[in-house]
Amino acid sequence: MKRRVAVPVDILWFKRDLRVQDHRLLAAAALGGPVLPLYIVEPDLWRQPDASGRQWEFIRESLADLDQDLTRLGQPLVVRMGDAVEVLEALRRGFGVRALWSHEETGNSFTFARDRAVAAWARQHGLPWHELPQNGVRRRLTTRDGWATRWDRLMAEPVTPVPRALAPVSRWTSRELPAARDLGLVDSCPDRQRGGRRTGLDRLASFLSDRGRQYRTAMSSPLSGATSCSRLSPHLAFGTVSLRETAQATWARLRELKGDNSPDARAFRSSLISFSGRLHWHCHFIQKLESEPEIEFRELHPLLRGMRPERADAALLAAWARGETGYPFLDACMRSLNATGWLNFRMRAMVVSFASYNLWLPWRATGLHLARQFTDYEPGIHWPQIQMQSGTTGINAIRMYSVIKQGYDQDPIGAFVRRWVPELADIPDAYLHEPWTWDQAVGIIGARYPSRIVELRSSTSAAKDRIYAARRAAKFQESAARIQDKHGSRRSGLTLPQPANHSRGSRRKPASRRRARQLVLDL
Repeated sequence: MKRRVAVPVDILWFKRDLRVQDHRLLAAAALGGPVLPLYIVEPDLWRQPDASGRQWEFIRESLADLDQDLTRLGQPLVVRMGDAVEVLEALRRGFGVRALWSHEETGNSFTFARDRAVAAWARQHGLPWHELPQNGVRRRLTTRDGWATRWDRLMAEPVTPVPRALAPVSRWTSRELPAARDLGLVDSCPDRQRGGRRTGLDRLASFLSDRGRQYRTAMSSPLSGATSCSRLSPHLAFGTVSLRETAQATWARLRELKGDNSPDARAFRSSLISFSGRLHWHCHFIQKLESEPEIEFRELHPLLRGMRPERADAALLAAWARGETGYPFLDACMRSLNATGWLNFRMRAMVVSFASYNLWLPWRATGLHLARQFTDYEPGIHWPQIQMQSGTTGINAIRMYSVIKQGYDQDPIGAFVRRWVPELADIPDAYLHEPWTWDQAVGIIGARYPSRIVELRSSTSAAKDRIYAARRAAKFQESAARIQDKHGSRRSGLTLPQPANHSRGSRRKPASRRRARQLVLDL
């Protein structure tokens, strides 16, 4: 029978790293003695305007998996609820703490302020706080030069093995994980992705073995993308599967396909090369928020601040959010997102474009709504991408998506629209994306289905006039150059690094040279 170990202990604080596999902090902390694995449910965090029940329920399921894995190692997960500093102080006073361990987190403004408060608490009590990055994002980065190469090296390092065991720690009680309603989160998402490491590994395996073969050609459609995309984005956001594990599994699959010159294998390789490139861009965008946290609140380019109204038109915002704009394909995308918590990357870009340009809504308001709707909400990707798609970075091409053209391109037979906009069941296929052009639409448009809340062509033209007038202002390019130097990629092409034990004689494959202009929240 194992002897119960007395305190003091090292606390391993889980945040967005809900796994025991490839967890360098867990492995390092376990070498020094007893470790208390801790998760803090922070009610104030879940009161933030970007939080939702679908996100918490995904985390809750992931914590259940994590607890099972930790229990098998000998020490279950300890769950406490409250302010992080108050919880840590109570543990220090009641039982004794030698050190705090956690991965660095690029979260929202709340977690940034909370981590600063925890750092002050640790200094006050002379407690070391050991932090390591868990992906390619670097804290206190002074230049982007060499960033991509460092990412390659980090992802190629060996996956950290799980500790053999954790010594059981006595006198540490846990509490039951609250449901979303217990945190005041009322959120209906019936088709939400399920959390947990096992689910994430299943998603990864099925993508690499079969689902991903059409990734490159199918990912733009909300119908085919739902199957052909990896659907790993929430698992990477909350760390049930590490980015390193995902990258190395992808490279291994590419090596398996290397000798097969069949058309199917060549298409599969092309898709996985494209996917591998997006793993790189995943960290590229998080690095932007890490380096400039104000991106969450303020336009990146100073001459584009104040361009849109400070407060959103409530009626326009609500119609867009509910999927009641009068544009069938856009409405189908918003309704699908509301019910599933997911949308493929091109459609994410399109719904932001429509809100920001055609409705001229403030990007912060629409960004908060989408943050709540995305189960895979990753602040470090979300806010830089929202700004990019809203034209406020000053360094990216202006992309104004036509919701009508995208409907014809991505849903040519109207299957997606008919699934999510049943009010249009009587509209013939030829008129489905522009039902107002059907001469028999009287009694449907403006009755069962709303009339268009804005005219597409004129609103696009007005947005272009405003945006390009701002970009022609004096010293606009001077500021843009500074932003590019701080946040821009140093190369347009990506490479596929090999794991550390791979033969040095291997050639490195060029990946997709297309810049990631679209949203990469989903992979």
